[in-house]
Amino acid sequence: MAVCLHVSDEVRDALTERRPVVALESTIFTHGLPRPRGVEVATEAEQRLRDAGVVPATIGVVDGTAIVGLSGEQITELGTRTGVVKLSVRDLPIALAHKLSGGTTVAATAHLAHRTGIGVFATGGLGGVHRGAETSYDESADLVTLASVPIVVVSAGVKSILNIPATLERLETLNIAVVGYRTTTFPGFYVRDSGCTLEHAAHSPDEVADIVRARDSLGIASAVLLANPIPPDAELDPQLHERVLREAEQQATREGVTGKDTTPYLLDHIHRATGGRSLEVNIAVYRGNVALAAAIATALATTSSEH
Repeated sequence: MAVCLHVSDEVRDALTERRPVVALESTIFTHGLPRPRGVEVATEAEQRLRDAGVVPATIGVVDGTAIVGLSGEQITELGTRTGVVKLSVRDLPIALAHKLSGGTTVAATAHLAHRTGIGVFATGGLGGVHRGAETSYDESADLVTLASVPIVVVSAGVKSILNIPATLERLETLNIAVVGYRTTTFPGFYVRDSGCTLEHAAHSPDEVADIVRARDSLGIASAVLLANPIPPDAELDPQLHERVLREAEQQATREGVTGKDTTPYLLDHIHRATGGRSLEVNIAVYRGNVALAAAIATALATTSSEH
């Protein structure tokens, strides 16, 4: 069988030379944002990293090949083509064998990034334990994957439609370190404060790099989740957020929406109920996480070059 994992020359050279690299997922522009906004946001994120002296490594699957470091043309193709599937770790072998094209989730992106040697990954919000999981057992594969992938994930917490306290309990059980960035309040994606507190915080990229080096020296193979809250002036109004989320859940119950259909239903309801404001918050979250990931990757690369 032909090689199914391709690393771009730009990414490979940067890793060989120990220059900073940040992994980016592709589901944000294949499934997460409306067209053509998704491609625009993905292209902007790559440019922001390059402007910061960091090599972007957007990850996705094109015609059965997992690619670490998609080209601009490949990003546009994935973000505009019909029939592009959403791929978690379990889906990757099938997609590769069947020559499919797809956007990689947090789990799949983290797996491929780590396999390539990339240590920092920027995303929007992490998946987690869904509300009602005590009967549905609905839990994102992101959590289990990050338990065995030693990478730094910069995220604005988890999506606010999830059971956040239960998600934090699972993260603890899975030995995934959760560190607030300049906060001991766990963010809730659209809002800065999910109502849950954190035990640990880091206040600079260098401090995050110290945590990563300590983890690696101990042979701990799980991720560090860096919870980066959205800036105060960019968050969705907390009262509005609570109201529209409650309305969305009630409407989903009335219409019998369950399982994998629940998340897109709730997010679509929130988008419409906020007049599109939630989309702009989503993008602001991503920009902030990309910028912080760039600073952390730079701190880690500087440390690496000194040894």
